[in-house]
Amino acid sequence: MTAALALLRRCWWAIPIVALAAGWLVDRARLGDVRRTLANERASWTAEIARADAARLSAERDYAARLSTATATYADRLAARQPIIIRSTNTVRDYAATPAGRAVCLGADRVRGIDALDAELSDDPDPAGGRGGAVHPDPDAPPAGR
Repeated sequence: MTAALALLRRCWWAIPIVALAAGWLVDRARLGDVRRTLANERASWTAEIARADAARLSAERDYAARLSTATATYADRLAARQPIIIRSTNTVRDYAATPAGRAVCLGADRVRGIDALDAELSDDPDPAGGRGGAVHPDPDAPPAGR
């Protein structure tokens, strides 16, 4: 035992060096593990970003295709559409030429007759049917529709 103590007194400095070397080896292994973990995370994030970019480009491409299709469809419908006024006027003329349309559609002389009737009714001295004067609005009443 004395020989071991004598050896320990001579080589006491080797103990801290061995402890430092062992700590360095453990730290090196842990650092390698951390580096591998970071590399794996970086690779997964890079792949995820690439997938997101591909999805975004696909969505933009699909939107552009839908937009061009919708624009072409709208342009085709617009080109195929007849002007509404001409079509309506022609429809009224065709309907007025039929026997049922002649009875319903008014000619210019009948329109003038209705205007004359309106003028006669507006000249009536008692438009309220003999019940007295016109109803005056209430100034304190709230405005209608509000």
